[in-house]
Amino acid sequence: MADDVVITPIKNGPLYVQGTVRLQRPDGEIVESEGETWLCRCGGSSDKPFCDGTHKTNGFKSGEPRKPRTENPA
Repeated sequence: MADDVVITPIKNGPLYVQGTVRLQRPDGEIVESEGETWLCRCGGSSDKPFCDGTHKTNGFKSGEPRKPRTENPA
């Protein structure tokens, strides 16, 4: 299906997102991305929510995967 989005957590790195996504920044700006997107998980990127490679130098460790949640945590 063309509308599928696949999100893959990279060990000790970002979230690798494949597909077309729309992200809303805290200021309300909508950012659209097609194909591949890399999202920061380490918190150190200067281009949040996008990864800038900072995880390679700040010691970020992703830990072990957990079972998916069945309810919305928000």
